[in-house]
Amino acid sequence: MKVFRARLSDLEGLVELFNAYRMFYHQKSDPVGARQYLEKRLSHDESVIFVAIHDDEYAGFTQLYPSFSSVYMERIWKLNDLYVSKKVRRLGAGQLLLDAAKEHAVQTSAKSLILETDRDNVQAQALYERNGYVMEETVYHYTLKLK
Repeated sequence: MKVFRARLSDLEGLVELFNAYRMFYHQKSDPVGARQYLEKRLSHDESVIFVAIHDDEYAGFTQLYPSFSSVYMERIWKLNDLYVSKKVRRLGAGQLLLDAAKEHAVQTSAKSLILETDRDNVQAQALYERNGYVMEETVYHYTLKLK
């Protein structure tokens, strides 16, 4: 298995994974929308995407969005998406993708790498905790839905 930073040339391989990821989170299948969304992120350098390839197939991805902390006056990265295809789960792709995300954060001198996951996604939570991620207990996260 190999992991590398995705480029626009990886778009077609990413679309199926991204669409499956969205469906995991109860969204309707939309490969056309997935392609458009990823193409914008990649062509405008708005996110950093790492992909895992297993047996010449796109097996997983993680997508990071840049942000900054005003309190610490430093860069942070939000690990917004992490998905591994069902057929290759438990082969280490998730770990390799987390490693790539961490290495990218370190290389860009980030203060931290943050993420969120559903409360019932216990398999992912176990992976994150094995990698040193700590569930925040001192702050609340709020969302204002606009659409």
